[in-house]
Amino acid sequence: MLKYITKKLLYGLLVLAGVVVLVFFLFQGFGDPSRMVAGQSSDSATQANIKKELYLIDEAGNPISRFRQFLFYLNDVSPVCIHSATEISQKNLKGIFIGGKKKFGLKIPYLRKSYQSKRPVWNILVKALPGTLMLAITAMLIAVLIGIPLGVIAAVKKDTWLDTSAVFSSIVGISAPSFFMGIIMVYIFGFLLSDWTGLHIAGNWFAIDDEGQRRLSLQNLVLPAITLGIRPLAIITQLTRSAMLDVLDQDYIRTAYAKGLSRRTVIWKHGLRNALNPVITAVTGWFAELLAGAFFVEYIFGWQGIGKVTVDALEKLDYPVVMGSVLVSATFFILINILADILYGVVDPRVRIN
Repeated sequence: MLKYITKKLLYGLLVLAGVVVLVFFLFQGFGDPSRMVAGQSSDSATQANIKKELYLIDEAGNPISRFRQFLFYLNDVSPVCIHSATEISQKNLKGIFIGGKKKFGLKIPYLRKSYQSKRPVWNILVKALPGTLMLAITAMLIAVLIGIPLGVIAAVKKDTWLDTSAVFSSIVGISAPSFFMGIIMVYIFGFLLSDWTGLHIAGNWFAIDDEGQRRLSLQNLVLPAITLGIRPLAIITQLTRSAMLDVLDQDYIRTAYAKGLSRRTVIWKHGLRNALNPVITAVTGWFAELLAGAFFVEYIFGWQGIGKVTVDALEKLDYPVVMGSVLVSATFFILINILADILYGVVDPRVRIN
């Protein structure tokens, strides 16, 4: 198992390296970063200093090639790095460094600074991450806790009104885009019925009290979490139903009935456990996608997460924030998919790795 996990991690690192290359060559070089940072009316000396900090020109003022810029960027975002003592101090790098003039180190990735706020991108994303995690986890809990039982019931009650209703509802849920459902949810529950529901059109996961202190406000989580959970709920329902229909026709299910086991035990213990593999794939895949940034949902509901931060950064041409957001999202996606591979062996002994 350890060898398998190591192999998966190495594959994940290769994928992440590809994302770094793609992100750099897509976003690096758009516009003049020195003017974006210092403003259009800045003097040439200020612009030159910013270009040196961003590795666009060298100490002599000569342009640095795109390939060398990429190597500098890779050195910044990589946990394993080589930096001078001056760079460590200027960038306020956090980690363990050893060596003399050039130090080898293990550090928190340096995603550079925002063009607009001049704050480190890492700090901006870490501040937004709890909101995205809370929203994604709640949406997936809604999808799993409703979708799996609904799929099982639809399979057990095949060709009844319960089955037809579950299938029809899941098709509608899959077909409706999240941004469309978000607008509908906002209009109905956050506007028309707001006096009855007590829900708001927009809001964050925290509120500021009269003393200026933050407090948890889960009321604003309801609408965006339901909106975000509709599509994965529909897919999980369909997959659970299909997998259960296949499992219920297997010989060992008939053997379990022949041994005198109750219907509930056969369905929920023996049947469901062996039908969970495709469901795990859907859950982990969708959870990774939600963590990657529920852009439209966060933006529609004003929810402060990585998705909204990224959209705001794109509007302001704040490319370091966009690049950092993509890298953080890709890292989550890779780690969650590795976790899914491990869970297969835990849930289903047939695919357990020796």
